Order: sequence, then C-alpha cells, then structure tokens
Amino acid sequence: MTSRPGADRAQADGPLIRVAGLVKSFPLRRPWAATLRHPLQRSRIEVLRGVSLEVRRGEFFGLLGPNGAGKTTLFKILATLILPEAGTVEVAGIDALQRPDAVRELLTPVIADERSLNWRLTGIENLLLYAALYGVSTAERQTTVRRLLDTVGLTDAADRMVGTYSSGMKQRLLIARALLSRPSVLLLDEPTRSLDPVSARDFRRFLREEVAGRQGCTVMLATHDADEALELCDRLAVLHRGRLVAQGTARELAGIAGEHRYRIVVPGDKASTALALLSGQGHPGFAVASVDTADGWASLEGDLPGGVTASADLLRQLGTAELPVAEFARIPMSLADLIERLVERGDQA
Repeated sequence: MTSRPGADRAQADGPLIRVAGLVKSFPLRRPWAATLRHPLQRSRIEVLRGVSLEVRRGEFFGLLGPNGAGKTTLFKILATLILPEAGTVEVAGIDALQRPDAVRELLTPVIADERSLNWRLTGIENLLLYAALYGVSTAERQTTVRRLLDTVGLTDAADRMVGTYSSGMKQRLLIARALLSRPSVLLLDEPTRSLDPVSARDFRRFLREEVAGRQGCTVMLATHDADEALELCDRLAVLHRGRLVAQGTARELAGIAGEHRYRIVVPGDKASTALALLSGQGHPGFAVASVDTADGWASLEGDLPGGVTASADLLRQLGTAELPVAEFARIPMSLADLIERLVERGDQA
C-alpha cells in the first residue's frame, strides 16, 4: 500500500498529540413546560473545562473517567467531528481545527457498538468494500484485506456473514477496518463495553500485543474500567466532570489509587498473631475486615506499598511463621473510589 499524504509528518520528533485548554459546552435540554414558560432562556452545560494533555508517539494512553466525564466529547474533537469553543488541538504538528482533512489521514476513531458494518456481508466483503472507499488499489486490495483479517485473528471467519459474529469478533473487524487507512493514531472508545469478561480479556491482549505492539499504532483508549486502564496503558489521564484531575504513568496512579491494598485470609484464632506479625514487618495499617463465623476464617485488609516484591516478601514471612493463609490478594479499587482519592489529593495540593 502506498504511504498516505502527511504520514511522514507523524515521524517528526515531539508528542504526537497536543491538547491545550480545551473547552466545550452543549445546550442543556429542558422540559417542555420550562421551554414554554421561558422560550428565550438559554442554558448550557460545560463538558470540557480547560483540558490539557500530551500523548507520545507509540504510546498506549488511557483516558479514564465515569460516564459523563467528557471522554467521548474529547475523542470527537480529536477526530474532528465537533469543534471546541476554546483551546487548541495538534496531531503530528498539524492544527486539527485549521486542517481537519490532514488530521483525518493520521487518526481513526473506533466506536463501541458501531453499526456501520454490513451484517449481510461477510467479514472479507466488508473489508473489501471499505478498502475501495479508502482508495486501496485494486491490485493490493485482496492481499491487504487478507493480511488484516489474519492480524485480527478472523481468517477462519472471513467468509461468514458479520451478522453471525460475536461481539468480540465484530470489535476485531472494526479494528481491521480502521487499520486499512494505516492510521498513526487509533481512538478506542470503550471497546470492551459489550464484551463478556473472557472476550474482554482476550481483546485487551490483542490490543496491547498486536495493535500497539506489532502494528506500532499510538492508541488512545477511553474507558470507565479502572483495572482495564491500569492493565493496558503506559500513561493515564483521569477526567472528572470535564476537568483533568490527574495524569501520569499507570504505576504512579496505581499508587494513588490504592493498588497496594491487599486482603489476607487467615484462621480466626490466628488473626491477632497475624496482625502482630504484620505490624512487626512495618505494616501496622492492617485490620480485621470481617470474620466468617461459619468456617472460622478472618479477612485482614490493609495497604502494602512496594508492589509484587513487597507482597512476595510478606507472603514468605507468613510462611516462615507457619501461619496458614487461605488467600493473599490485591483488592481492586472501583473507579468511584479512585476518582474520590484523586479529587481529594487535588484539593489538598
């Protein structure tokens, strides 16, 4: 396939994406009664409030936040689908507001529950159709499409109608379609939202290893799943009510989020012994969270900074003390708890 116009610009030094001071609001929908009483009144809701961030070339960057935080609006601005009221957006040094056509040659959005696939066509027929629309030459079309089907693991399903595909298979086909344009950047808006846990796990592995790894795409992922973002992304930005409340590496935000909070399950009559051992090892914050009176086991919870090295060392200490341990696991933090901690940290700064 021939190189796209502007593709060489994406190889320049510096961040691939720059967003500065982005502001966007929308008219606030009002009930009919309020509209009739005050027909000239105009209210707006601010969705983005001065958002600034940078995404590096080849990075897997996560945009984390609850529904309504402004993630999709930011993606639509990056994809040149809507315009902001203030701020600047650059992709590979190109002003997205002044030259949207050039930016569209470098960046492709992939939206969950996308309905533009033709379910009455097979997987390969869908890709051949879009290859023609993207301007892939007739001579290269079959080769390119079959290579992409192989890339996303759909070779065996190439001749099946898309209407028979599972949700995960449709998501893979959407990725293959996006890769037809050889984008420098993929925008993925909650790509695992409709997938079951096993399919979501497999799809995340595919994104990390194939799309970001072998294909070399810079990936921006919008999600409200904190564990998904921490697992996949090199760096993260957390949006809350249109504001950027934190950004940093997954490790940095994991520390703030309580990634080091653990649960240890021991016999109930050994709980005090375990707590004394934990305190002696420098972890006085552990406490009994619950006791299962039916089987006599106690659950201890507390912070354990130091990552897997610290947890492995503590588990060895518990074994040396011949203390029975039924469970030793990290406690995942909900997105609500993560954002609450980040907002509190911002207020205290």
